[in-house]
Amino acid sequence: MWSPVPEGVWSPGGIVSYPLEHIFKEVAFLAYHFHWPRDDLLEMTHRERHQWVREVSEINEKINKTR
Repeated sequence: MWSPVPEGVWSPGGIVSYPLEHIFKEVAFLAYHFHWPRDDLLEMTHRERHQWVREVSEINEKINKTR
């Protein structure tokens, strides 16, 4: 919903989003481990993609502890 900005008040506008470099890192990480297509990874919500990153990271940590 649009609402007016009072006179004398500055509003940057626009949409705040997740930093692009973080998206690239998440997609690269998951593509490396799962070999999923880039488009499939990009279609995921940030929340879903981040959950997969956490799951893979936990698996990697467990594997590294047993070495």
